[in-house]
Amino acid sequence: MNEANLIEVLKKIEQRYEELEHFMALPETISNKGQYNQHAKEIAGISGDVFLFRQFKQFKAEIIKLQKTLEEKHDQDFLELLESEIKELGAKSEQILDKIKGKLEGGGEEEDKNIIVEIRAATGGQEASLFAAVLYRMYTKYAQKHGWAIEMMASHPTELGGFKEVIFSVRGKQAYQHLRWESGVHRVQRVPATETQGRIHTSTATVVVLIEPENTELEINQQDLRIDVYRSSGHGGQSVNTTDSAVRITYLPTGIVVTCQDERSQLKNKNKALRVLRARLMDKAAQQESKKISSQRRSQVGTGERSEKIRTYNFPAHRVTDHRVNLTLHRLESVLEGDLDEFSEALIKQDKGSSKPVN
Repeated sequence: MNEANLIEVLKKIEQRYEELEHFMALPETISNKGQYNQHAKEIAGISGDVFLFRQFKQFKAEIIKLQKTLEEKHDQDFLELLESEIKELGAKSEQILDKIKGKLEGGGEEEDKNIIVEIRAATGGQEASLFAAVLYRMYTKYAQKHGWAIEMMASHPTELGGFKEVIFSVRGKQAYQHLRWESGVHRVQRVPATETQGRIHTSTATVVVLIEPENTELEINQQDLRIDVYRSSGHGGQSVNTTDSAVRITYLPTGIVVTCQDERSQLKNKNKALRVLRARLMDKAAQQESKKISSQRRSQVGTGERSEKIRTYNFPAHRVTDHRVNLTLHRLESVLEGDLDEFSEALIKQDKGSSKPVN
């Protein structure tokens, strides 16, 4: 697909995006839950492309403006500066088009799947819980940059603002392709706020990325479920709700337990808990299947085992290192603001360059 054809395709996608925005704001659409959800799913699938296309148009507009300035009379140093900026913006524009083209032509079966991300504090006590909150914020920012939709599923916050566990879903085109690499152990090295002697502590949090199956992909026998309801509780166990809206679902064949209490509605908590349970069961089946694959067929990006330390966030040195691709970035702050593309693209590139399939 050449550039002219690609831009025409993107114009149509943007037009459809604007139509959907209009439809979703109509009272009759808001009152029709099925239609609203259908539009929301479609808009989430194309929002990333629209975001990139608008960036592309912005860069092109800046190039045109600079080229007009270039035609005016200025000293040589200023003209050279303008030419440098035009060249840089042109390179960025090409990168965006290449990225969009790759997304549109990639078309993997799993790319449009919704995903569920689970973050849990591991070693390090309160500091690990605070780091889990940092990771949650980082992924939220990353999703915003790509135009993906985030939905909180369940959380267990701590008194200091951290999370023992936080579970959320992500909807959007290619969200799985980019976020799948986040599964594993994330390590942080920093001086905790409670440390009086300035000693660096090492803590960890685990991240699990699951594909969220459709209801038709995985049937659950209701007889295999034990559903308990109870009153929601907050920090320290105090009640935060006057009704038994919290839900705990136990899948009896395996003992998997999912709890959800973030919503005030018992039904909403039950539906969210079932979504998480389906994702965990689907993942468990995939993990069992992957064990049958010989070690010679494992990806060079890593075995996929969640016990692996995949990334280190070193606060004193302001650096982040991904150990699977030996990539270190000395811009910790921007990474924590959701600037993860350099890591995900390096991992995707290494995976595509390998003759071995991903687990």
